[in-house]
Amino acid sequence: MEIRRLSAEEWEDALPSDGFEVFHTPEALDVLDVHARGELRRYGGFKGDRPVGLAPVFVREQPIGTTALSPPPGFGVPRLGPLVTPASPKRRKRERVNGRFTEGLLEELDVSSSTTLFRMVCPTSHPDPRPFGWSELSMDPSFTYHLPVDGDTDAIMASFSKSLRREIRDARDLDVSVEVGGRDAVRRIYEQARDRYAEQDRGFTHTWPYVRDLTEALSAVDRCRPYVVRDADGSFCSGIVVLYSNDAAYFWLGGAVATRDGTSVNGLLHWRIIEDVAAGEPRESVDTYDLMGANTERLCRYKSKFGADLVPYYTVESEGAGMRAAKTAYRLMSR
Repeated sequence: MEIRRLSAEEWEDALPSDGFEVFHTPEALDVLDVHARGELRRYGGFKGDRPVGLAPVFVREQPIGTTALSPPPGFGVPRLGPLVTPASPKRRKRERVNGRFTEGLLEELDVSSSTTLFRMVCPTSHPDPRPFGWSELSMDPSFTYHLPVDGDTDAIMASFSKSLRREIRDARDLDVSVEVGGRDAVRRIYEQARDRYAEQDRGFTHTWPYVRDLTEALSAVDRCRPYVVRDADGSFCSGIVVLYSNDAAYFWLGGAVATRDGTSVNGLLHWRIIEDVAAGEPRESVDTYDLMGANTERLCRYKSKFGADLVPYYTVESEGAGMRAAKTAYRLMSR
């Protein structure tokens, strides 16, 4: 298998029609390339002229060593990593392609070197990280919630918990509205999220220029919508920035707890997003609402009310003191 670096145009041509995350799109990668540290390398694995593997990696080469990360930390990218698209449906051939692409990618990045720190968070469509483990990298599972969304919104509502259905019903009786906004709505959602993190003494690594550039780039290709709840006077109550791949809508930013007359409005906000996805808005191919994480017990108590499927994904990374020190340094920086 030939592993080679791709231009932005070659990456776009090689991207499959499904199975990728929103941050695999050319528009999102271009924004990350501007804002993230390191050099964006778009790797492709080829059998002849056909691409069978893709992986974007942010690489920093320094005198003390090299870091190779996918995704880059601090930008709200939950997963990135490899896309493997073998032509054959047979398991033996698929595993062979996956193994050879993984081996070639790790060799290209010189991951076996003691001075290379490697970390990759695989997409949910990549269910077989074993070749990374066979290359003596650590593998750790994480989880997200995927809510299947089709045209039967009555069945979707019936899958919710009783308390969530009641929350949505009570919010409908309030004098509030849910609408799709523009840049001003994104800015307001961003500021509310930033302020809520500060109140909780938690690190918030997003900058406004990054959020602005990402949402504008993705909005231009129908991959971003900011949803907001407003009261009768038009005042902002809460909001969520939703991002879209070809398969999924992602609850990316916002959703801070907000109430009116003692009733939470966030259930109604999520429900409007789900209704639009069911109606094919803004992309007909989307059939999943990704609640973006199922790894924090406090947050799972709410997210589990949607009756969504628990879906695993995997982090693969270098082992040893160097990686532990790098992660500690990043956590301190994030604060």
